[in-house]
Amino acid sequence: TAFTLGHSVTLALASLQILIFPTDIIEFLIPLTIFITAIGNILYKGENMSKRMHNLKYVLAMFFGLIHGLGFSNYLRSLLGMEGNLVKPLFAFNIGLEIGQITIVMCILLMSFLFHRVMNTKHREWNLVISGAAAGISFILMLERWPW
Repeated sequence: TAFTLGHSVTLALASLQILIFPTDIIEFLIPLTIFITAIGNILYKGENMSKRMHNLKYVLAMFFGLIHGLGFSNYLRSLLGMEGNLVKPLFAFNIGLEIGQITIVMCILLMSFLFHRVMNTKHREWNLVISGAAAGISFILMLERWPW
């Protein structure tokens, strides 16, 4: 996906210290990207998406992935310390990260299936609940990590 491509690129560049960005800014931007995505989900009414809007979402996902990759790189560097060869650990970390993300998505899809089937909720209602919770939590995190 675009998000995966984005975070893989910046994870590699930042872990190898080719790209350096202030941690406090990244720690603020990560919940901001979640907040923007959640608000977009809340505002989206479910009509057919134009090709232009679909492309915009793809570009945003990649851009947000770039930001998240910078955050992951800070964590990876703290785990590895001064290790010389980062290629293998970087690859392993990225694979583990992808497995973790797939696991989370599968859990959310299972919960979504259960809510739709067992509790007869509509997709739009479920989307509003999950996106509203994500927006609220990410807003609090943004306030806590305000860098200025």
